[in-house]
Amino acid sequence: MQTPRLSHLPPEDDVWLEIDLTGQRLCVWRGRDREADYPVSTGAAGIGQQQGSGRTPAGWHYIRAMIGHGMPAGSVFRGRRPTGEIYSPHMARSFPERDWILTRILWLTGLEPGVNRGGNVDSQRRYIYLHGTPPDEPMGTPASHGCIRLHDTALLAVFDRVTPGTPVWLHV
Repeated sequence: MQTPRLSHLPPEDDVWLEIDLTGQRLCVWRGRDREADYPVSTGAAGIGQQQGSGRTPAGWHYIRAMIGHGMPAGSVFRGRRPTGEIYSPHMARSFPERDWILTRILWLTGLEPGVNRGGNVDSQRRYIYLHGTPPDEPMGTPASHGCIRLHDTALLAVFDRVTPGTPVWLHV
């Protein structure tokens, strides 16, 4: 990815995240310097803001909460709480309909009123996260229920670079 043209200026020296919804990539930036990038999987239903749409919202967000610090890779979460389980192929076969939320959660809050904040377009109330997914789930292809999925190694690397309040820009 190239240095993006932004409607808002990113932090000069701090870390921020860019998620290219078309390219299915997440870039970690420090100011204008790209530090890392990873494949992701966003909403199978496409891009959109509406509550209940199953789409991934666009626009500026920030990390509201970081959940799962210190938990083992593959930890299973339901309702943002660890279940005490560690994901396995056996579990996947036992619960084939489950949308697996694994390892860590980075919960997003929208920064743009009427676009991704407030009313029926509120990313936080829609529970839009960056989260782990099983290793056999494809990356680079939209397949989620609206969240941004990453494999564990990528998610752990991102989790170690950010803090609550880190800006996140999702765009086409």
